[in-house]
Amino acid sequence: MNIPLLFRTIIHLKPKQVVFQIKNRLMKVRYTDKIAKSAITECRTVSFIFKYDSCKNYEFSFLNITDIFRSWNNTSHGMLWAYNLNYMDWLQQKDISFEEGCRWIDQFIEELSNNHIGLDPYPIALRGINWIKFISEYWRIIEYNRLQRWNNSLYSQYVLLTKKIEYHLMGNHLLEDAFSLFIASLYFRKANWYRKYSNLLKKELEEQILPDGAHYEQSPMYHCILLDRLLDCYNFSFHNTRFESQAEFNSFLQKKIIEMLGHMESITYRDGSIPLLNDSAYDIAPSPAMLKDYAQRLGLAWKAIPMRQCGYRKLNLKQIEVIIDVGNVTASYQPGHTHADIFNYEMRISGNPFVVDTGISTYEKNSRRQYERSSAAHNCVVVSGKNSSEVWGGFRVGKRAKVFLLADNNYFVEARHNGYVVSCHRSFSLSEEALVIQDKIDIQAISYIHLAPGVEILSVGKNKIRTDRAVIAIEGSEIIDVLINKGKVSTHYNTFQDNLIIEIHFSNVMCYTITPN
Repeated sequence: MNIPLLFRTIIHLKPKQVVFQIKNRLMKVRYTDKIAKSAITECRTVSFIFKYDSCKNYEFSFLNITDIFRSWNNTSHGMLWAYNLNYMDWLQQKDISFEEGCRWIDQFIEELSNNHIGLDPYPIALRGINWIKFISEYWRIIEYNRLQRWNNSLYSQYVLLTKKIEYHLMGNHLLEDAFSLFIASLYFRKANWYRKYSNLLKKELEEQILPDGAHYEQSPMYHCILLDRLLDCYNFSFHNTRFESQAEFNSFLQKKIIEMLGHMESITYRDGSIPLLNDSAYDIAPSPAMLKDYAQRLGLAWKAIPMRQCGYRKLNLKQIEVIIDVGNVTASYQPGHTHADIFNYEMRISGNPFVVDTGISTYEKNSRRQYERSSAAHNCVVVSGKNSSEVWGGFRVGKRAKVFLLADNNYFVEARHNGYVVSCHRSFSLSEEALVIQDKIDIQAISYIHLAPGVEILSVGKNKIRTDRAVIAIEGSEIIDVLINKGKVSTHYNTFQDNLIIEIHFSNVMCYTITPN
């Protein structure tokens, strides 16, 4: 065990996290059957967002891996695949029938005593919302005894969740717990739950949603996931009044939704897709278009909020779109979805990806996960093969580089960070014709450029690289070498596309200009 690295990691934790890390290891809470004394007999909502198709009879597809149902504890494809099975998001897919949904809920209840993964707090939280959504759609035709059995099981699971709230992790896990328990308080008409968990939800939203509307873990994918859940909370609360203080709380929820929509409006590309920064992949979260449609059905309106506290910036002129990362780790005590990617960027030309993030393919704690979080997997400068921040263990970060923003406007951004033994400077300058990136570092280093899959390199020289989409002109007094390597990009979990990686070996000052063809 690397004690110094462990110390540099845990020093950022909140005291409450440490207490609950210890408590969770010493005290085991068991599931016990409870009776639901009261539950909503009529649940009004506007229609929810349909989820991606993942269930067909007894065959499931999660994370681009398909398998037949074997058990709720099937971890042969990794823990995240097993978690997805237990979320039961597929109850919200468009083509699932009432009969099939009933069969799966009945089977889950029958097999619950042997299901240890399904009783982890995060799956309880997500599955609880999915069951309540399913019931809210079909409550008129669900047979009374069956509904009672479902409510008793659902209530028992929520009682367990109240004893296993993820204070040891915090971040999006704690926020998901709060979302779910808030909805459960309305569904089961429990005033004490409503007071407690509306307060928890308010506290976490105030902390986790930055002033510019971004979720503080700085993942566009998780931002969309959590916005979907926040819209669900507003949907349930606005249409099902149970408690006196709901109107005021609904106004608070609406304010946070509008902030999150405003950030989403700013960070998405012109085609409505998200950048794959930090832990982000496609076809996991609802798309921005789905979220905007949902918000409009709820009668909400919003406008773009300029990106500031999130650390991202967008440079945007004519055919060029660039999204850059010049931010610090804002979720300092929960950086599990953070990468060592300071000064990373993505670039699109006429709507087509040209420079891309490597993306993520897995959450398994393996060499690929470590690479995908590393500095070398991003479009930034690397010294001696080191990472700008100490990413390790799949979801851990030790020492973190600090960013100092030096200039910041719509077409020019300059910053430096202290992640290496010497200071690393980078500036981004955008004109109508080209993107110019300048690096300054008083030591030998490598500047990586990850080209999008399908981009062809036509010629390579020490001062110019020609591709079929743009020309990259390189300047600097100490350009040591320019190399082309093969790599792999993941826009979706467990899928890979071949791409080319440019390595510019240099020292002191180096500048490259990307000019579209």
